[in-house]
Amino acid sequence: MMHCGWSLLGPLQWIHYVNKQVKVKAGKDEEHRGWLLTVDPVSASLVLVDFREEGGVSVQVVMGHAVEEVEVLQEADEETAERLQTSFLPPRTRMMDSEELRRRRGAVRGLLEKNRVPVEEEGEELKVAGVLIITAPCGSLQVSSVNKFVLDLALDLWKVVPAYPTSTSSLGRTLFGKCSRA
Repeated sequence: MMHCGWSLLGPLQWIHYVNKQVKVKAGKDEEHRGWLLTVDPVSASLVLVDFREEGGVSVQVVMGHAVEEVEVLQEADEETAERLQTSFLPPRTRMMDSEELRRRRGAVRGLLEKNRVPVEEEGEELKVAGVLIITAPCGSLQVSSVNKFVLDLALDLWKVVPAYPTSTSSLGRTLFGKCSRA
C-alpha cells in the first residue's frame, strides 16, 4: 500500500501497480476502484479500467495530484491481463495473430528500405529516420511523430501507398523530397 507522495514515486515504482486491481483514495471522501491500465508519466494520473458484466468497459482517470493512497487489491489473472492489453486496440489489430503482424511490419520495412529510407526495427515498432514511429499493425493509424510536419507528410503519403505494400514505390522520394524543400 502506498500512503502518500504518489506523484513523487515515479515510473519505476508505478509499474508495480500496473495490471493490478487497485483502490485509490483521492480527496477527503473519494474512493475509486479498477484495474490500473497505465500511469501518465508527466501528471502521475492513473487510468483505471472496469470491465462491465454486459461486455462494456468503463474508463476513469484519477488526477495524480489528488491521489492520497493506492492499495493493491489483487493481481490480474492471464485473461484479465490480456483484456487490459487489447481493450483499446482497434478491432482489426485484436484479430491478427503475431505472424500476420510480423509479415505486415516486414512488408512496410522492406518498402522503406527499397526506397532508401533509414528504418530500424525495435521490438514491434519501426523507427523511421529517427523521427517517425510505426507500430503494429503498420497502418496509417499507427504512425506517430513529435514533428507535426513529418507526421503530416507521412499520413498524406499513407493515403497513396497500398495498405500493406509488397512492391517498391516512390515512398522515399515523396517523404524526403518534400522534407528537403522545406
